[in-house]
Amino acid sequence: MSARVGIAPTLKRAAFYSKHARNVALRSAVVSRGIQTESLPPSASQEILNQQRLKRPSSPHFTIYQPQLTWLASIANRATGGALSALLYGFSLAYLFAPGTFDSAHIIEFIAGLPEYVKYAGKFLLAAPFAFHSLNGLRHLAWDTGKFLSLKSAYRTGYAVLGATAISTIALVLM
Repeated sequence: MSARVGIAPTLKRAAFYSKHARNVALRSAVVSRGIQTESLPPSASQEILNQQRLKRPSSPHFTIYQPQLTWLASIANRATGGALSALLYGFSLAYLFAPGTFDSAHIIEFIAGLPEYVKYAGKFLLAAPFAFHSLNGLRHLAWDTGKFLSLKSAYRTGYAVLGATAISTIALVLM
C-alpha cells in the first residue's frame, strides 16, 4: 500500500467532499503564521536599519575561510606597495621642504653614526618589502601574459616568490 504524502491527497479529498470538509482540508494543507505589525515613526526605521547592519558580517567574511597563499600574497603585495610608496613620497616631500637637512651628505653622516645592528635592521626593513613587491610584480606580469594561471602554478610561483624574496633580502642586507 502506498503512503499518501504531499499536498495532492489533501486536494483530492477537498475536491470530492462537502464545502465544510473542503475548507478544513485546505486549511490543514496551507501553513499559516501570524503577522504582527507595529506603527513606528520615520526616525525609528533608520535606527532599526542601523542595528541590522551592525549584525551583518563584513563582506567578504574572510574569518570563515582558511588562509590561502594567493590572497595572503595579494594583501602583502598591496601593503608593501603602499609602504614603499609612502616612504618614497615622504622622503621626496622632506627633501623638497628641507633640502639642506635631507641631502645625501647629511643622510650618509647620520647613518654612519648608527650602531651596526640598527643599520642591518634598517636594511632588512627596506630590503624585504622591496624584494617581495618587485618579485611578486614579476609574477603578476607573468599572469598578465596568460602564464601560470592554474591553481598548481599559482602556488608554485607563490612559493618561488617567497623563496626568492628570502634569498634576495639576505643578499641586499649583506651588501
